[in-house]
Amino acid sequence: MLTLATILIPLTLLIWLAWRGVSVLILSPVMALLAAGMAGEPLLASLTQRFMPATGGFIISYFLLFLLGAVFGRIMEDSGAARRVADGIVRALGQQQAIPAVVISCAILTYGGVSLFVVAFAIYPLAMALFRSADLPRRLIPASIALGAFTFTMTALPGTPAIQNAIPMPYFGTTAFAAPGLGIIAGLIMAGFGLFWLARRARTLRAAGEHFESPPRGTEIVEDTPSQPLIRKPMPLWLALSPILSVLILNFVFSTILLPGLDTSYLADPRWGNTDAGALIGIWSIIAALICSILLAMALFNRTLDQPANSLSRGAEASLLPIFNTSALVGFGAVAAGLPAFEMVRDAVAALPGGPLISLAASSAILAGITGSASGGMSIALDALGDQYVASAEAAGIEPSLMHRVMSIATGGLDALPHNGAVITLFAIGRLSHKESYADVFMVAVAIPTLALIVVLTLGGLFGSF
Repeated sequence: MLTLATILIPLTLLIWLAWRGVSVLILSPVMALLAAGMAGEPLLASLTQRFMPATGGFIISYFLLFLLGAVFGRIMEDSGAARRVADGIVRALGQQQAIPAVVISCAILTYGGVSLFVVAFAIYPLAMALFRSADLPRRLIPASIALGAFTFTMTALPGTPAIQNAIPMPYFGTTAFAAPGLGIIAGLIMAGFGLFWLARRARTLRAAGEHFESPPRGTEIVEDTPSQPLIRKPMPLWLALSPILSVLILNFVFSTILLPGLDTSYLADPRWGNTDAGALIGIWSIIAALICSILLAMALFNRTLDQPANSLSRGAEASLLPIFNTSALVGFGAVAAGLPAFEMVRDAVAALPGGPLISLAASSAILAGITGSASGGMSIALDALGDQYVASAEAAGIEPSLMHRVMSIATGGLDALPHNGAVITLFAIGRLSHKESYADVFMVAVAIPTLALIVVLTLGGLFGSF
């Protein structure tokens, strides 16, 4: 128990201080030092030989995905296309359907490649206007955005360009469309039960006498109502949706038709990493799809993009905080993974009944919870145990696509604990506290995705990947 305390105490402090608003960029190395000190590990070596290599390695591997996603999102926002998509959904559903309108708007944008941080800032003013019109308690807005942006479009739906769907690809030799049937089932569970929960909560809160209440004036990070029309210039809905559809279609075309047909034998040369195309096609496809879709968006929206160069610059800058927050948490996790306590946790997880699939899901979920990051927990799990998982899966006859989908869904549950950066950002945008809104975020972003994981594990164990 004392050994486990070397991880549990720093992790508890990390969660609590992040809850209190301290930056994870500061917390991650400090808590890594605390964990190392409690375990009797050399402090400076823990920083330079574990924390920094893991932090830098994550940035090296996934910087382009964060960069392109943020740039694409900024162009969609600055052009008015993101707002036009949301407006079209509101018009189709009606303003009284505030919660489904917010959820679907976030889902379409994130599934189309827009960064979830961009979506949160872009959709929040619209959500405020809708919730005011429907007289719904404002504290349900974070959970509505989280359901649409942080759950089924992040880890479950086949083809999503989210980083959480990209990280497993080099390890398992899969693409973003791994186990599409299981992904769709998991996505339906997350979306269906999440919407049911939020609708039930809205009725309960209204019955208890809660109504919409604006935040105190001057405290909002974004304005509680759009300061400009829903879109600055008329734009057909099909035009606004075109770049989003482009990401999905091109991702499929690149991953299944174009890139597999190329001669990539040169990758076996040590100069190119001594690897093979199977480990890279998935990530290459997302990169190529986002580049093409950015170019398409800039061409289509040239009339509504007032300053294209400024949009590119602001998008690039917006990618820095998310990737550095995530990579710092990966660094903390790497230090924790090097402690004797982690070996105890790893051995306990490996001994779980059910074989490598259960072990993969449990270890991924635990590490996502420790780091407060799906991508961070996934990276640590694969770096520490990836070869072991691949070998165990091959021995057990488990398809790599099933391992991919299970891991992606598993990390999309406990990652949304209170110290998660996206959760903290959501509450900061609306000036809401964890006490006011976290219970509903927990249900839609932790509890229900965990239920979906259990269903996928059951179906995967019975029928394999489909």
